[in-house]
Amino acid sequence: MSDRVVRDVINSIRSKNAGPFAITFDLFFPDAESFGKARDTDTFKKDVVAKRYKLQPDDVDVYYFEPCLAVKISIPRDQPCGTPGDRDMLGGQQFTPLLSIPVNF
Repeated sequence: MSDRVVRDVINSIRSKNAGPFAITFDLFFPDAESFGKARDTDTFKKDVVAKRYKLQPDDVDVYYFEPCLAVKISIPRDQPCGTPGDRDMLGGQQFTPLLSIPVNF
């Protein structure tokens, strides 16, 4: 079993608003092999992502986009963008929980 986590196998990650009610994460892989392994081992299972954000699995969308060697994950915001109490209006600092997901390759 590998001790590696997502941050060890990606080139970059970004998070941003996906409208006022959702945040999206884009994870970029350095090569087709690592992208394929992440996809084939289902590294980003909805239940794994949901647990890290205290959501239900049905609230999580995961897309594998091979032309860019990227995974896109979308989740609902805990409150609409820009409302009182919104702690990250641009959604740019919400990716951290994804970095420590274990990888099995």
